[in-house]
Amino acid sequence: MGIEIGAFLLLSIAIIVIPGPNVMVIVATSLSRGPKRGMQTVAGTSLAMLIQLVIAGIGTGVLVNVLAQGLIWLKWAGVAYLIYLGVSQLFGSPGERQSDLPATVVFNRGFLISLTNPKTILFFSAFLPQFVSPEASYGSQIAILSLLFWLLAMVLDSAYALLAAQIGQRFPHPGGSRAGRWLGGFVYLGASAALASSRQA
Repeated sequence: MGIEIGAFLLLSIAIIVIPGPNVMVIVATSLSRGPKRGMQTVAGTSLAMLIQLVIAGIGTGVLVNVLAQGLIWLKWAGVAYLIYLGVSQLFGSPGERQSDLPATVVFNRGFLISLTNPKTILFFSAFLPQFVSPEASYGSQIAILSLLFWLLAMVLDSAYALLAAQIGQRFPHPGGSRAGRWLGGFVYLGASAALASSRQA
């Protein structure tokens, strides 16, 4: 099991560090709102990922596929929401600061964007079983692998948030700087393109 866990951890890190919609939303928020709001976004995306891991872990292949097909409209709702966030960031009031945005707003934003990608459930349902040993309990192994992936994602997403916040703080006012807001806005639009181009496998 040790070799399987080692390979799982390496592949998980490689998968997580590749920027997707979650990372882009975290980076955009951290750039324009600072580290506190960035970490609150991470909390939202992490909760959504936990729900997706549970669904993938307890669901059969048929159930997962039916659920993902039924939630495909959420993907396009997420795309529309990201476009709205990008446009708002680009053309919003230049005097808005990070304290003007409540913690619940950024938390819910991260949660909704992460949850509106049904491909994630399909990915987990296909990825996790590849590292399950037939010599041990399937359920317990899936639970352990899910927990490890979730913890890795939280740590690496937090690193993205803190790094982006450091970059954003180079501007005079992370929440109000025109350059910071435009950079964050384009990241949101990039996230919308990434989510729109994702396909269910």
